[in-house]
Amino acid sequence: MQKEYSVLLKKLRQTKSKQIDSIFLDLHTEEMDKIDCLECANCCRSLGPRITNLDIERLSGFLKMKSSHFIDKYLRIDEDNDFVFKSMPCPFLDDDNFCIVYKVRPKACKDYPHTNQKNILSIIDLCVKNAETCPVVKNIFVSLEKMRLKSEL
Repeated sequence: MQKEYSVLLKKLRQTKSKQIDSIFLDLHTEEMDKIDCLECANCCRSLGPRITNLDIERLSGFLKMKSSHFIDKYLRIDEDNDFVFKSMPCPFLDDDNFCIVYKVRPKACKDYPHTNQKNILSIIDLCVKNAETCPVVKNIFVSLEKMRLKSEL
């Protein structure tokens, strides 16, 4: 994906950050209105979110278990020394693609696909990577590429 969007990424990096943030936010809102995440759930099947200590407290409390038991049962430490789920798909993804801990889901899940945050250029490489998993992000990049080709960027 990085090579596919190399010209676009160069153009984005040359554009004012606030302008890019505004474009991404508009495209994010438009795509989130079109796509039903419950039909997809690719992120829940394949991406292991970073689980913070606050996430652990919230999730273990919701599940009525001690934090240490939650960690032992569901988490491992990855190569970046972060907590992540032991296995994928997410252990809380139900057969109907609903999240059984949705109200208290990890912050990384709540913020995904991250395309509506400020200073989007600081995570543009992550966004490109997420385009491989998330149709919302893929469609945002397709729209951005069309804008670039029409010289609207």
